[in-house]
Amino acid sequence: MTVEIEGVTLHLAHPDELAIEWVGQDEIMRQLLAAWMVVNEQDQPMNPRLLGKPGVGKTTLAYAAGKRMGRDVYILQATMDTRPEDLLVTPVIEAAGRLRYVASPLATAMVRGGVAILDEGNRMSEKSWASLAPLLDNRRYVESIVAGIKIKAHPNFRLVATMNDDASTFELPEYIHSRLQPQILIDFPERDEEYQILKENLPFAEERILNYVTEFLQMAHAADERYTVRDGINVARFAIKLKSLATQRTHETEALEIAVTQILGEEALRYARRERSSTS
Repeated sequence: MTVEIEGVTLHLAHPDELAIEWVGQDEIMRQLLAAWMVVNEQDQPMNPRLLGKPGVGKTTLAYAAGKRMGRDVYILQATMDTRPEDLLVTPVIEAAGRLRYVASPLATAMVRGGVAILDEGNRMSEKSWASLAPLLDNRRYVESIVAGIKIKAHPNFRLVATMNDDASTFELPEYIHSRLQPQILIDFPERDEEYQILKENLPFAEERILNYVTEFLQMAHAADERYTVRDGINVARFAIKLKSLATQRTHETEALEIAVTQILGEEALRYARRERSSTS
């Protein structure tokens, strides 16, 4: 799909199609949708940021919110190497030396009125953030120096940035910090919600395995460990595979303990063994 802006043909990205669903924590979903609302013709949608530990579901929430609004969703993964042109328009050399201008997922969402998720945005440098400054205020446009065009955001365009609460990130410059509001914190889910998330992602898992992993995660959360439901999904999935093999280690609990060790390390076994003794 292409679109012409100021005489330049842009080749647009495809939206992301993911088979995911947001389970529980309805209040956080309500806050995100409220930030995107426009309540008056003089109002503007806000640019929220979702903050939390890796694996708590920030991207899942953003994607599910976009789908709940009936919009196409475009995900752009930010890294320390992300350049301004990666965020906007990238030139690609075609046959006969001609340039083809390819719009990023973010720029495509702007043009088509979709939802853009800037994933792990605080891994990105200030130089890249600076190219988005006019998009994040009431101007709602970006300028591509590479293509020599100004791209205005469709009225239906919405943006959200996800940010990991860890040390491997850049500090946001203040002028960007004030433009990415509100800040919505995603914490570990409650037990019932965590169980439902595991079940949603692993509908083929036996109840005993789902309960085991849920209790493991809840005890780890109580001890302020950084293990997340994503870790739990990996533990459960690997344990199911181990158990399915006809080897000497086919016992369910042994399979789970092997999975915990291989995925999270031996130190995580303290919670697995506590869970085992409490249910034996």
